[in-house]
Amino acid sequence: MASFSCSSNVSVALLISVCVSASIIASAGNFYQDFDITWGDGRARILNNGELLTLSLDKASGSGFQSKNEYLFGKIEMQLKLVPGNSAGTVTAYYLRSEGSAWDEIDLEFLGNLSGDPYILHTNVFSLGKGDREQQFYLWFDPTADFHTYSILWNPQRIIFSVDGTPIREFENLESMGVPFPKNQPMRIQSSLWNADDWATRGGLVKTDWSQAPFTASYRNFIADACIRSSGVSSVCNSNSPAANNNNAWLSEELDSTAQERLKWVQRNYMIYNYCSDTKRFPQGLPPECAANNSS
Repeated sequence: MASFSCSSNVSVALLISVCVSASIIASAGNFYQDFDITWGDGRARILNNGELLTLSLDKASGSGFQSKNEYLFGKIEMQLKLVPGNSAGTVTAYYLRSEGSAWDEIDLEFLGNLSGDPYILHTNVFSLGKGDREQQFYLWFDPTADFHTYSILWNPQRIIFSVDGTPIREFENLESMGVPFPKNQPMRIQSSLWNADDWATRGGLVKTDWSQAPFTASYRNFIADACIRSSGVSSVCNSNSPAANNNNAWLSEELDSTAQERLKWVQRNYMIYNYCSDTKRFPQGLPPECAANNSS
């Protein structure tokens, strides 16, 4: 079985030597090739010769899928079009997650709402089974009217969540301060559409209107520049990005000054919850990363 080991001070040069370059496919991913439908009894469908995937939810069940590959660091992109209309009570989750009881996870969840009210984009980072690092945002567009690109950059130094190329959150590697950071466990891409009306909309006050079912979310244009777990070797850096000739630049990618300003713009105008501001939740003091990275 393949294994991974990356020290907290792993250098990009060392990681590149571990993630040996592989053949580069200059095309977007194909859902037949890259993903397995994992549950839903026919409610998840791959269409258009593998270019489109849809998940649906009705009163009996939701549905979900996961990647065939496991990744250890990468830049993952997917275009989503969320459940339109009255989506209250529904959650569309799109995330990276490892196996086991001490799992790592990088989480995007889209919390549905009543018609005309905005979706909430819920983000979280888990290390060794512990999360409690939630930040929530409104979006500056209608995510149900068209497809939009949601990306996760995960390298040894940081995790960056972006929407249509605009960064909304950065979680830095602060292991030097004792803050766990996902770096040793390979993760699969997973997604699901499910009923969570006990908490998803206004804390569970607004329930799912099943007369609107089935609810449907759509996915397309999956792209992964990533180190892929391969049997017998530590990992292989691969890419199915059209702009793949970047020498795995994501391994050391960081936010430049322009991106930092865009991040601040989003957090100033669209962030609606930040665990680093929730002093009532942490009466013994905020987590150490909050002061270190200025609540990012």
